[in-house]
Amino acid sequence: METFSQVLDYLRELNMASMMVRLTLALLFGGLIGMERERKRRPAGFRTYMIVCLGAALTMVLSQYLALMLTTQWRDVAQQVGLTTDASRFGAQVINGIGFLGAGTVIVTGRQEVKGLTTAAGLWTSACMGLAIGAGFYECVVPGFILIFVCVRVFPRIENMAMSRSRNMSIYVEVRSMEDMGSVLQYIRSRDYKIFDVDLDRGSEASLGRPNAVIAMRLAGREAHTAVLSSISKLDHVCAIEEL
Repeated sequence: METFSQVLDYLRELNMASMMVRLTLALLFGGLIGMERERKRRPAGFRTYMIVCLGAALTMVLSQYLALMLTTQWRDVAQQVGLTTDASRFGAQVINGIGFLGAGTVIVTGRQEVKGLTTAAGLWTSACMGLAIGAGFYECVVPGFILIFVCVRVFPRIENMAMSRSRNMSIYVEVRSMEDMGSVLQYIRSRDYKIFDVDLDRGSEASLGRPNAVIAMRLAGREAHTAVLSSISKLDHVCAIEEL
């Protein structure tokens, strides 16, 4: 028990090992929470949670780094210029400001699909990384960049593989008439799929005037989503279908 306590005390200090543990835990735990959200087809999912959690951890480590440097190596310079405020406040203004930029990348499409959340998260985390670079915290910047890059480039493949077998599924369907939409819903129920929600549109310019609907449902088993889409698309009255 004493050894375990000593390990924890060591990891609470600001050193290379503790920094890597913190960033890795942020990547892991944020991703696990996001995976649960992704399974339920929520707009903010696996990568979004992971990147935001990583950026927050990066910012916290940076604040500790600044506080440490101002009381050690930068102490004389800080006293000469009369620096008495918390240096991390400057970075806080950047974090607040980047939120407005990130919000501009989030849109809701005509099919009720939220897009741009991962982009917004990436912008925010990149701002956090920029703060670390500006502070000269090179030991944290390099592993932080690698982990962010892994989130953006590698994990999408894992995310797609996991979601391709998820029992929760949302689809966009276009039909020729409103009567045909009832047939589509009846077919879905006949396969023992549980329908959670139906967002019905009697016809809009985006769908060339055709009735359409966004259907959230739960499959009877772990079927391949491509097979589900294929079976529904074979109905005569279905004009277009897409997974959201």
